[in-house]
Amino acid sequence: MTFPDGVKGWLVTGYNQGREILADHRRFSSDIKYKHMAFPSDRPADLEAGIPGLMEHMDPPEHTRIRRRLTGQFTLRRMRQLTPRIEQITADYADAMTRKGPPADLVHDYALPVSSQVICELLGVPFGHRDRFEGNSEKLLRLEIAPDEARAALGDITELVGTLLQIKKKDPADDVFSVLATADDISEPEMIGATLMLLVAGHVTTANTLALGTYALLSNPEQLAMLRADASLTEGTVEELLRYLTVVHIGVQRTPTEDVEIDGVTLPAGEPVLIHLPSMNRDPDQYADPDQFDITRKKAHLTFSHGIHQCLGQQLARLELRIGFSTLLRRFPELRLAEPPENIPMRSDMAVYGVHHLPVTW
Repeated sequence: MTFPDGVKGWLVTGYNQGREILADHRRFSSDIKYKHMAFPSDRPADLEAGIPGLMEHMDPPEHTRIRRRLTGQFTLRRMRQLTPRIEQITADYADAMTRKGPPADLVHDYALPVSSQVICELLGVPFGHRDRFEGNSEKLLRLEIAPDEARAALGDITELVGTLLQIKKKDPADDVFSVLATADDISEPEMIGATLMLLVAGHVTTANTLALGTYALLSNPEQLAMLRADASLTEGTVEELLRYLTVVHIGVQRTPTEDVEIDGVTLPAGEPVLIHLPSMNRDPDQYADPDQFDITRKKAHLTFSHGIHQCLGQQLARLELRIGFSTLLRRFPELRLAEPPENIPMRSDMAVYGVHHLPVTW
């Protein structure tokens, strides 16, 4: 493929080929210095280049040094401890929807506030900052944004996390920001980059999967009926929605640091590779009827990537989605779309796919 800046590169759509590249951190680099915009945009290509600590753009050993500080905060044990609190948060927003009455916008009345509050409590961010980090995150994820507006949004959210880290450094608590703020082997700029990534990615991707997943379920009544009849299908439903929707719809990039042969094709050193996760998750060689939404499907997916850059918060996302869908469907047995499906505004203009609004009634 040719990237918008004219650089020649490669597009990977096959499950096995993509998985092989994602697993090979020795010969494929994630360093931001190799990154090229995958879509035409006025957004500055080097917007994130001056921010150390963004783990998705780092290679070992720097990547390893920062990630190992965080792994203990995202273990299955830690997620089990969070379960009652997530159940309470989803119940609170379901209560608020009930009091307000139909119709509701599932994005802004449920999916987004649930995801934001969960990540705030895990990271140690006062929920009062919600409007500030949600607004800046939304701007930074636009595919079309004026350079000055993008830099202003990044500057504002960077200032926010920097201030919070200073507070945690003086008065640490049992949260992720405190873990980073008190680390003696991570510089202050790296702390800011790492926390920035966790705050933005930690609420946007889950919120969009929760809202878009509800849209998919309401648009597939036979699958929804199966789920309502058998709660044991919830975990499989979440995994199928993650595969079927793949909200990181642009994909991820890697660049070979030497010539690498994949399935008889040589990827020359320095030529960027765009690994398209949605195509890999619908590879007909991997999945039977890949375009069919089937909550009984039992097949692994690559939505959380693979290898050393596999999503750190994937277990948290799974837990939020399982509880989020269960609470929603239990509390609103008559939930349905309040607008025709074709009228729902999709986030095709954003780096993370989803729905801008989801009008529902019951």
